[in-house]
Amino acid sequence: MNNIPRFEHPTPQFLRKRWRNLNGEWEFEFDFDKTALQQETFSKEKLEKTILIPFCPESDLSRVGYRDYIPAICYQKSFVISEDDLNHRIILHFGAVDYKAHVYVNKKKVGIHIGGYTPFHFDITDFVVEGENKIFLYAEDDVTTGLQCSGKQTEKPYSYECRYTRTTGIWQTVWLEFVPEKHIKSYRFYPDVKECSVLITGETHGNGMVNVYIGLEGDTVGIAQAFSNGYFSVKVPLTKKQLWEIGKGGLYDVKFQFEEDCVSSYFGLREIQIDGYKILINGKSVFQRLVLDQGYYPDGIYTAPSDDALKNDILLSMNAGFNGARLHEKVFEPRYLYHADCLGYLVWGEYPDWGINDYNNGKVLSDMLNGWVEAIHRDFNHPSIIGWCPFNETWKYIESETGLRVLETFYTVTKQLDPTRPCIDASGNFHSVTDIYDLHDYDQDPVSFGKRYQMFAEKGIYDTSEYAPDAKPFFYKYYQYQIGTPSFVSEYGGIRWDLCPDVENDLKESWGYGNAPKTEKEFMERYRGLTETLLKNKYMFGFCYTQLYDVEQEKNGLYTYERSPKFDMEPIKNINIQTAEIEKE
Repeated sequence: MNNIPRFEHPTPQFLRKRWRNLNGEWEFEFDFDKTALQQETFSKEKLEKTILIPFCPESDLSRVGYRDYIPAICYQKSFVISEDDLNHRIILHFGAVDYKAHVYVNKKKVGIHIGGYTPFHFDITDFVVEGENKIFLYAEDDVTTGLQCSGKQTEKPYSYECRYTRTTGIWQTVWLEFVPEKHIKSYRFYPDVKECSVLITGETHGNGMVNVYIGLEGDTVGIAQAFSNGYFSVKVPLTKKQLWEIGKGGLYDVKFQFEEDCVSSYFGLREIQIDGYKILINGKSVFQRLVLDQGYYPDGIYTAPSDDALKNDILLSMNAGFNGARLHEKVFEPRYLYHADCLGYLVWGEYPDWGINDYNNGKVLSDMLNGWVEAIHRDFNHPSIIGWCPFNETWKYIESETGLRVLETFYTVTKQLDPTRPCIDASGNFHSVTDIYDLHDYDQDPVSFGKRYQMFAEKGIYDTSEYAPDAKPFFYKYYQYQIGTPSFVSEYGGIRWDLCPDVENDLKESWGYGNAPKTEKEFMERYRGLTETLLKNKYMFGFCYTQLYDVEQEKNGLYTYERSPKFDMEPIKNINIQTAEIEKE
């Protein structure tokens, strides 16, 4: 099994023992004319080329490394079904395919999925036979239209500034799951810290009794039973209390038994509350020392080369004194969130809304809304996620009543799907309705940076006359900051530090915010000045530094793109871990 790339189970929070990883070598063909469906390429015996899945064709790990535009791509994979397999429902899963996927099994269409960042699956029981079978997937992807969410993927033939190499087609694990006729479809955990219990709701295919077993460090600490008529709800008291803690984690194991179906999962005993300017985690004011994480890899682009690489990114961040991250302009894969859950690492669940230029287009917005709903459903149970944010930096694009309603709609839907977490409607200065007010500020001068937040530090009021010039035209234009609302600077720094500047190619020349420091000492002084301004502000509940590591030509990471430290991280860590004013009693 471990000869297969990304061989580990892709969803540790919903794990059945009977499954089969379909990663590895697949056949593929580019379809530059987008005619494959009309020509019924799904009927071909063999496609022309091979690719290593789950890596996108733009990546080196795919063994293709084609970086030009790919408007459409075809994939094909043979797999074997046994007689015993046919005694189960057979579910075909895709972790993520960018962007519009058409799926065929044995030359018959089984379904379509739109959206490049969220999982989908099809029950293919009626499409397979004993022996050899074939999956055919056709994916269309065009980030140049302004009509699809594409995050930081470049719409130009090359990467530039903070836009990076595109990802086309399959970029997460593909797998088969073999389930009984009666089986569990989904579940949600609602932990109650005060009562030391957990409310569990769920859905089943079929009626019957659902048994729940909860364990902690090898001991059974909760047992419950509930009848499901397609939906069930049960509250389980816990005989041992272990809070999910920052920097430590602490998870309860869960086993569901429904007729012949058995599913393993976990949850964390954790709650989030807003208390004036403070964000409380398990009743304690916690300063969120966040870093911007883009989720890019030199050899895999959107896809981490290994599960260890996902965990390592979190450890690199923690070693620099951060306790969490904004998962920026991308829906990260579930294995990353699993490691965040285990390590006690805070993350904000966001969406790659960049790429949309027409917010008045109903289809575009419905595609994004469906993708956002899928992301919340997928990730609801992760204790590491402490907030949602569907949009980023919309003030340049949304300045109308329609734009306001778009943000309001996404906020409202988010709160209906998950009332347990705060929601930021749009990160970065422009807000319509939000639980938290946040700002982006890339001022590189600690003196002027500090002056801008002086009134807020003294009175909890923003001085608009001192705010960043690039945001000033829109600041307060639609949303009046409400005194007492939690607030933080969710992007700052971005200090450019290029160890190996490339001066031979203007298109690849390194990029960052503002003027680069001339010495490492100057870098550290700037980092300290900017960061301590926020740590020492008694009304600020957090910060998010840009960024953890370089991405391609963007050279403002604390680590290189290859994840090597640019500095001794100990001084940076010592700055970050200082007790913040808002944490003091």
